[in-house]
Amino acid sequence: MKMFVVFVILLHVSQHALAVVVEVNEGEQSALLPCQFSGIIPEYPAVIWTRSDLHPKSVHLQREGRDDFGGQNQRYSGRTSMRPDALDTGDFSLTLRKPTKTDSGNHICSLSDGREELRVTDIQLQVKDDQEEVTTWKMSDFIILPCKTNLVLPEDTTVEWTHADLVVYVYSKRSDHLKKQDGLYRDRTKMNEDLLRTGDLSLTLEYPTDGDSGGYICTIYRDKDILRQKVVLQVKEPFPSWATALLVLLGLLVLLVVSGGLTYYFRHCFMSGYKVEVDSGVESALLPCKTTVRLPEDGKVEWTDKNGKVHVYENGSDKPEYQHPDFKARTKMRKNLLTLGDFSLTLKYPTITNTYTCTIYSREGNKLMRKEVELNVKVPQVEVDSGVESVQLPFKTSSKLPLLDIATIEWTNTYDMKVHVYQKSSDQPEEQDKIYTERTKMNEDPLKTGDLSLTLKYPTDGDTGIYTSVVYGSERNILLKKKVELRVKDCLVEVKEGAESVELPFKTTGNLPEDATVEWEYCEPECRKVHMYEKRSDQPDKKDEEYRDRTSMNEDPLKTGDLSLTLKHPTERDSGRYRCEVKSGCKLLRRKMLFLKGRVQVQDQTGDIRNRSSSIDPTPLMADQSV
Repeated sequence: MKMFVVFVILLHVSQHALAVVVEVNEGEQSALLPCQFSGIIPEYPAVIWTRSDLHPKSVHLQREGRDDFGGQNQRYSGRTSMRPDALDTGDFSLTLRKPTKTDSGNHICSLSDGREELRVTDIQLQVKDDQEEVTTWKMSDFIILPCKTNLVLPEDTTVEWTHADLVVYVYSKRSDHLKKQDGLYRDRTKMNEDLLRTGDLSLTLEYPTDGDSGGYICTIYRDKDILRQKVVLQVKEPFPSWATALLVLLGLLVLLVVSGGLTYYFRHCFMSGYKVEVDSGVESALLPCKTTVRLPEDGKVEWTDKNGKVHVYENGSDKPEYQHPDFKARTKMRKNLLTLGDFSLTLKYPTITNTYTCTIYSREGNKLMRKEVELNVKVPQVEVDSGVESVQLPFKTSSKLPLLDIATIEWTNTYDMKVHVYQKSSDQPEEQDKIYTERTKMNEDPLKTGDLSLTLKYPTDGDTGIYTSVVYGSERNILLKKKVELRVKDCLVEVKEGAESVELPFKTTGNLPEDATVEWEYCEPECRKVHMYEKRSDQPDKKDEEYRDRTSMNEDPLKTGDLSLTLKHPTERDSGRYRCEVKSGCKLLRRKMLFLKGRVQVQDQTGDIRNRSSSIDPTPLMADQSV
């Protein structure tokens, strides 16, 4: 008795402590009523769970580590359990299986020495029958699983989304904890910003598949309260009901064939494929492949594309030696995948649109399942007019880049020429191709800021194409990769037939080298010199006879940067493509392409043309890469 009084004094526990709230949906497998004790255990101890509004009031009784169901209320019969080591660990929590609405009420957790009872905690259990049901079509971009509350949520609130014992998302201490989530949901989930203030704890699930169907639990841990909301997601096939019924019958037929010792070979013909779309530059893409049919543990999984094997899983482990070199260290699959039926593939640094095939084989090599996934990697487009001073190729990332002091950033063009190289915390101009010398720059500390964008000066039609930025680690392993498409448009100039003159505009930065040469050419069908400015003066003897006395430029074009050309008495024969190049020796400094079109009222120097009616395609020509 003295011992019991001592541990009561040590605990300072109020007999009227506020109840902890536990919410659970009716139909769940179980509800956990938490009760933790850190005091001194008396002699002959017993843990007692009761409800004062019932008769008898006993919910569960454990004496000296053994459950005693003698006086238990019959409505809890066979549905309660405690840890056998509860008295050793101080964890007196009660598991209540298959909770119903009649279980709602105040449950009291007490500790007794046979004479006195200490009330450890009160648990207010609320069993709800309301659950959200949401429906979406397979191949949708996203679905929102709702979870909202009007309760005040302190900063230490934790929110956890789960599905079939898998962790879907965890938010704790005012930040996301993505390392805790199951790989199946990597890069497919997100929650709202400022969710603790708004109380909107909804989850956005991207690219839902049939394997995502089922019950999701939104659990809110607020102080000692545990609040749960259930959302049932149904992902429907985009087929009419008769087609669905036909597929079900075919599936049953296939299963009967398998039970007779044959294979699933025909099954893949009726399995729908997936479409996954990601932006170029993302860290990874998830290629989904699931089945509810249990497959043999000695089966083999092969992911392939048109060029060969992307990933191979056999005999319980990955087989990287079978991979195509393009996919080395870029793929991974889940553990225990044959048991779980989830054969989804995570592909790091996706850069090209491609179709991937997931095939499951039996030990004998028979095809059990086949599914195709179409991956669309969206390449952002940047479009500018020929002659602009500069253009930015964007690449911003929030990914943490390791080994910042030795990482390398390389920008290359369509022809695998090096456009820009950043290494050892500085630019490396000696590594880039000569046509990009003094034409590129990156922001300061790109690896620190995450802004890996490239500025390209004086873009020309020859710069049109796909640019690839790759971030390499110390061992030339790829950390990040992104593609950007640049399109440099011809500037279109329109002039009314019979006009006295027309100006072909080209304005750039001034103070060009005094020894620079400005050369205007007409490039359709063959090139003819229209105007030449050299040694700080016009050179009429070096232009084509047809343009003699018909062209002029402003004074001091190299100093002012106004390289525009005035063409007098334009006719329909003058319609076509013009090119202006500024060179210093063999070095190309500037270039601009223009397209002159006759029989139209207004000339446009900005390239923003409306109501065009030309039958000539002004698509830029490929530049001579030897310049």
